[in-house]
Amino acid sequence: MTATTFSNPLAAISGGEATTDRIRHVKLSTLTLPLQTPISDAKVLTGRQKPMTEIVFLFAEITTQDGHHGIGFSYSKRAGGPAQYAHAKEVADNLIGEDPNDIGRVYQKLLWAGASVGRSGVATQAIAALDIALYDLKAKRANLPLAKLLGAYRDSVQTYNTSGGFLQAPIEEVKERASASLAAGIGGIKIKVGQPDTKLDLARVTAVREHLGDDVPLMVDANQQWDRPTAMRFGRVLEQFNLVWIEEPLDAYDAEGHAQLANALDTSIATGEMLSSVTEHISLIDNRSVDIIQPDAPRIGGITPFLRLAALADQAGLQLAPHFAMEIHLHLAAAYPREPWVEHFEWLNPLFNERLETRDGRMIVPNRPGLGFTLSEQAHAWTTDTVEFGTN
Repeated sequence: MTATTFSNPLAAISGGEATTDRIRHVKLSTLTLPLQTPISDAKVLTGRQKPMTEIVFLFAEITTQDGHHGIGFSYSKRAGGPAQYAHAKEVADNLIGEDPNDIGRVYQKLLWAGASVGRSGVATQAIAALDIALYDLKAKRANLPLAKLLGAYRDSVQTYNTSGGFLQAPIEEVKERASASLAAGIGGIKIKVGQPDTKLDLARVTAVREHLGDDVPLMVDANQQWDRPTAMRFGRVLEQFNLVWIEEPLDAYDAEGHAQLANALDTSIATGEMLSSVTEHISLIDNRSVDIIQPDAPRIGGITPFLRLAALADQAGLQLAPHFAMEIHLHLAAAYPREPWVEHFEWLNPLFNERLETRDGRMIVPNRPGLGFTLSEQAHAWTTDTVEFGTN
């Protein structure tokens, strides 16, 4: 009698075996973007930091055997850029031979490769560049913008400008740049506050609100520089300006203090940009610390953890306003169920050949596949080091 052998139909698709494409090459680059003007927010005026003059980027470029290509990036606005690059160099070879579609499994592999240094901060910020590159590659392979691959709720997102409202700029310059932003199709204006003398903050907010009128969305950002009593008192003073939100009024890790403000003030409280893991954001959600959550995909480890956090934030009924990196966050915000905001910064424009369009107060999701960006010649000129893994 002949025995019959039954095979497991799922066995053939374990470990990425359902597809034949594999990652064959990874290129990492670090580059330094100089800022035209040294930037100061309240952390500079309170003596906690020096003016910011440059941003250090980690770029990851991934190529498969079938010729598909993806690009992603992470960054550091002050110390940390070289550390991100160093960690990425240690773990990147784990991608060689992997199926680029298995982003979740690859992400876990990268986490375990650096498990001894944890799952937040520099370690996951290094992984973020690789994770974002894999999503870019997957969307390009499908010939879809990343937002469409993820499942977009909208083709454009409310946008506001931050780069014109820093504290080193005289108030007349702030007003001029606010007008220019609105004329360029940007919908809202955010300015920095948090100076040691709150009367100076009040004068700036008053001047900008009078300049813009009552109908233009206006936000303020204290960059963590108030203590709880100051934030409560000044938050009540700011109620008269009909602000969209007050951002980072307290230390980024003070979930309890932010919860007290969110409960006491009519103005929405926003924070989250400085946190470097989903777990840290969960503390904000569980404590009802925010009305508007502001994660940064490169800072929390990439798109994989961002999507996990977005699901939790939506379940909690929160609005979303991702921090910085509009080139990435436009797509993620477009795929968020509740109407979000995306932050407009033109600082990164020299790095890319393409531009994002703003119109009628909104940023338009580009129809280009993936993130929709390619590195410029200027980006290559600013590159200070590269390393490659696999075969070209």
